[in-house]
Amino acid sequence: MSEKQTLPPQHQDIPHGSEGQMRPQPIYIDDHYRAAGKLEGKVAIVSGADSGIGRAVAVHFAAEGCDIVLLYLDREEDARHTQAEIEKRGRQVLPLAGDVADAGFCKQVVDAAVGKWGHIDILINNAGEQQPQEGLEDISEDQWQQTFRTNIFGMFQLTKAALPHLKKGATIVNTTSITAYKGNPMLLDYSSTKGAITTFTRSLALNLVKRGIRVNAVAPGPIWTPLIPSTFPEDKVATFGAETPMQRPGQPSEVAPAFVYLASNDSSYVSGQVLHVNGGYVVNG
Repeated sequence: MSEKQTLPPQHQDIPHGSEGQMRPQPIYIDDHYRAAGKLEGKVAIVSGADSGIGRAVAVHFAAEGCDIVLLYLDREEDARHTQAEIEKRGRQVLPLAGDVADAGFCKQVVDAAVGKWGHIDILINNAGEQQPQEGLEDISEDQWQQTFRTNIFGMFQLTKAALPHLKKGATIVNTTSITAYKGNPMLLDYSSTKGAITTFTRSLALNLVKRGIRVNAVAPGPIWTPLIPSTFPEDKVATFGAETPMQRPGQPSEVAPAFVYLASNDSSYVSGQVLHVNGGYVVNG
C-alpha cells in the first residue's frame, strides 16, 4: 500500500505538543454522538485529559453525566479548553496539574476527588509520552527511564492511590496501543511500555475480579493527537495513518466511545480485555 498525504505537513517544537496549534484541529466529540446517561452520577479521574484522547474521553464522559477530575502536566491553555467543554455539558470538573508518576501528587489527586465528591467510580489511565528514535543505540538511558516513568510507573502510582476508594462496580480503563501488538521500529521504548500496560491490565483484572472491579484497556492505532506533530518530522506527519487499511488517521472522537463502553454497565461481563480502535488492522490479542 503506497503512502498518501493525509494531513498538512507540520511540526511543533513543544514537548508533548499543543492541541490549539494543530491543523486541522482534532475532533474530540462528533456532532452525531448521542449520549444516554450511561455514567450518570459517577466521578472519573482522567489522566492526560487536557488534549488528544484524554480530552475526548473526558468530554464524552461529561456528556454521559459524569463529573471529571482533569489531570494534566503543564498545558494550561489546552486544559482550560477541556474544562470549558466539560462545564458546557453541565458537569463539574476538578483540574489538577502534576506528574502522575509522583506518588505524592497521586495521593493529592485522590484526596481532592474524595473531598469534593465523596467517591471515585472510574479511573482512566491515559497519560503518556513518546520520543521516536531511529535505533536502539539512539535511545539514551534517560529517555528509556522517562518513557517508562510516565507511561507505566504513572499508571501504577495513580491506580495504587485510587484503589482504596474504588468499590464494587468501579472500573479502570488503561490506554495501551497497537504498538504493543505489532511493534514500531522507531518507538522501541514506547512500544515496550505499551506491552507492559497490556499485561498490567490483564493481571490487575484477575487480581481485582473478586472485589467487583473491572479492568480493561483500549489499544488505539494512529490517532491525530498533539503527540504526533510534537514528536514526528513534517514529512511523517503528512502521511500519518496512510498505512492503515482505512488509509487515514483516526480522530480522538472515534476512540472515546470505546472508553464509555468499558466504563459503563454496558460492559458488565467484560474484564481483562483490550478493544482495538486502529483503522482496520487485525492484530489478534
